[in-house]
Amino acid sequence: MSTFKHQWLVSGPKNSAQWLSLGAAMVIGIVVLQWSAAGAQLSWSDLAGGLPQIADFIGRTIPPDWKILPRLIGPALETFQIALWGTVFGVIFAVPLSLLAARNLHMPWLLYQGARQLFNLIRSINELILALIFVSAVGLGPFPGVLALALHGVGMLGKFFAESIEEIDQGPIEALEATGARPLQVIVFGVIPQVITAWIAVILYRFEVNLRSATVLGMVGAGGLGFELLSSLKLFKYPQSATCIIVIAVMVIAADAISSRLRRAIQRG
Repeated sequence: MSTFKHQWLVSGPKNSAQWLSLGAAMVIGIVVLQWSAAGAQLSWSDLAGGLPQIADFIGRTIPPDWKILPRLIGPALETFQIALWGTVFGVIFAVPLSLLAARNLHMPWLLYQGARQLFNLIRSINELILALIFVSAVGLGPFPGVLALALHGVGMLGKFFAESIEEIDQGPIEALEATGARPLQVIVFGVIPQVITAWIAVILYRFEVNLRSATVLGMVGAGGLGFELLSSLKLFKYPQSATCIIVIAVMVIAADAISSRLRRAIQRG
């Protein structure tokens, strides 16, 4: 019989004052959770009462209507294209901004703070809201979906890129600066080689996220499978809705599998 040993990664309370602080923190946590539950109107009785309606909806979707499968190939490819270009544009704009937002590169304070706050501002707006804005600006279709994913990606990727730069070894940078290297040479030969692996891994993950998001953006007129799903729901064609959901799930699972394999391969070198 094997014996397992467990070790806490943080030290526990060592005296009565620390135990008292821990107890107070737990009480505050419970109070906050209870307050949040009241605000969110959590109700197990409502959930139990709604289960028959959920079962009825699922029953109406079975069996899925496979006849529309050929019709979904085009929207599925469009969803992939939206995610791909949303990721590409996001990376293109996130990379230079992340260099400005990295504290250890000593950029001018105004540029550093401007890039940091821009990331915070962009990330605070959901892709769906961005898609609505771009639909009103450039019209219906996949292009506003690309713009929404790209802009949101700038905030998410830029923040990660900047933080990964701040964690690099400063030795190569100081050595390059000592030889009189220019800022661009320091970035190309001192920064990029240290972060490129992590960047590629997170770009692949971002593409996977964008693929999921692209299916939702179609619901506000930004093309892709989401538009087909919304149309079938509006017309109460639930078997067709089930087929759309299955196609979306297959695409996300495939993207997750391929992305995970690529990330592992990159991390192994």
